Amino acid sequence: MEHWIARPSGPGLKALLKLLLDSGSAVKGSSFDVIHAPGLSTLDFTNESDLCSAFPSMTFIEIKTATQPRVKPGFGGFFFALTESEITAAEILGARHRVALFNKLTGEVLLTSVSEILAKAKSSNWQLSVQL
Repeated sequence: MEHWIARPSGPGLKALLKLLLDSGSAVKGSSFDVIHAPGLSTLDFTNESDLCSAFPSMTFIEIKTATQPRVKPGFGGFFFALTESEITAAEILGARHRVALFNKLTGEVLLTSVSEILAKAKSSNWQLSVQL
C-alpha cells in the first residue's frame, strides 16, 4: 500500500480519465481510490509524457475499509457495498481493476477483484440509490 498513488483530483483526474477514455476504457473517477504503477510512488498526472509512460502498467484500486470488531481474519463477516461505477470499471478494466479490503483494526489487507468477491459472497442485497 505504501507505493499506491492517491487518485488525482482536478486537472490530473481529468487528464487520467481522458487517457482512459481514449484507450477505450470509459470509467468514472469514483470507481477507484488509488493507483498502483510499478516503480512509482508519485506521478504528475498533469504531465502528459509521464502519464502516458506510466499508463500501460497502472492498476486501478478501490479500497473497502473494515472498522468493525466482528470482521474475522480473511474478511469473514465484512459487509460493504459495491457501486455501479466500481462494477462497471471492473468489467471494462478487467485485471487492471482491483479491490483492496483493508481491516483498520488488524492491518490485514486482501487484494482481490469484484468477480472474486461476488463468487465468495455469502449473500448480496441489490439496491437502487436515488437522490430527489
